[in-house]
Amino acid sequence: MLKVQSYQVADSIDIRSFRSMYKEDIYQFDAAELFYKTGAQSFTYVFKYGVVCFINVDAAGIRAFIEKIAPYSKNLLEAQFSEEFEVDVNAREPRIGYNKIELAGADVQALRLVMLNVSQSVALDYYSELTERLQEETNAHTQVLEKKGKLDISGNNLTRYIAKTLNLKNRISENLYVFDSPPETWEDEQLNKIDQGLKATFDLQERFRDIREGLEIIKENLDLFKDLLQYRNSTFLEWIIIVLVFLEVLNLLIDKIFK
Repeated sequence: MLKVQSYQVADSIDIRSFRSMYKEDIYQFDAAELFYKTGAQSFTYVFKYGVVCFINVDAAGIRAFIEKIAPYSKNLLEAQFSEEFEVDVNAREPRIGYNKIELAGADVQALRLVMLNVSQSVALDYYSELTERLQEETNAHTQVLEKKGKLDISGNNLTRYIAKTLNLKNRISENLYVFDSPPETWEDEQLNKIDQGLKATFDLQERFRDIREGLEIIKENLDLFKDLLQYRNSTFLEWIIIVLVFLEVLNLLIDKIFK
């Protein structure tokens, strides 16, 4: 029985720089991923969206690798998101359960698919948490608007909220290709079945859609806040203009009276 352990260790990992320094045991790579074969049935998978996944690696080896990759990581997380999954490589045919998959042999590409899907599940947990935080912040301002009839947020802070929302949407779109299957599955029916089964087991597509919909709702609220602030600012400018015109008229009247 092989144990898959996946960890969200940071916001992102510099794949290119890490690969240039650690080329030993590398089995497969591209601009977004590094796949290492460290033993007969031991693998380490690194993703640019901040996830590192292990198969058949002990706790000490996991800690050592995460420490090694830390200098190449952006915004290391103190509380790491993680997920475990089991792989039985001695089954007669592939079968997927709630927290376990049975495979007919330790095929490298099949194991890589398992690691990929477990890692995307961890990343979705992380992005879901970030989305919930944004929703809580947005809801707090919505409640103030309901109670007081006005916003309690400045234009600069609102701009930052909008930027955070857009950045999160972009990161998800760029990094989590849950609707796309890896090229290896296109011509291999068995690998495709494993990939689709794992996606269904982890509810990847549904969770992905939930996050995207949540971010769309947040953005709609922030756009409303932006419109309200623009109206408030334009009204304030109008009053300034009215006051200036009044002062100018008053100044002319005073000059006329005293002359």
